[in-house]
Amino acid sequence: MPTYVYKCDECGITFERFQHFSEDPLRVCPECNGPVFRMIQPVGIIFRGSGFYVTDHKGASSSMPKPDSKRREKEAEPAGESGSDAPTTDALDSDEAQG
Repeated sequence: MPTYVYKCDECGITFERFQHFSEDPLRVCPECNGPVFRMIQPVGIIFRGSGFYVTDHKGASSSMPKPDSKRREKEAEPAGESGSDAPTTDALDSDEAQG
């Protein structure tokens, strides 16, 4: 059963009532017997975590992008200090030009 919130026009109190959809709305305040009206209430939605759309509505074939830590390490490493002992193409070109 839904919960409805009512407000009295005369005394200003607000109160809640559990009612079936088929029931007529209340018309009389339980405190002062004044006229009451049903108030519209927003729906409570709580967003938690990384978001509901990404986690709940994403297709099975798509995935979250992973951070590319190796690329960042290579960018941070200065040129010429790659750690390999293999000759560079410049050294090979100069050997061929001399011989």
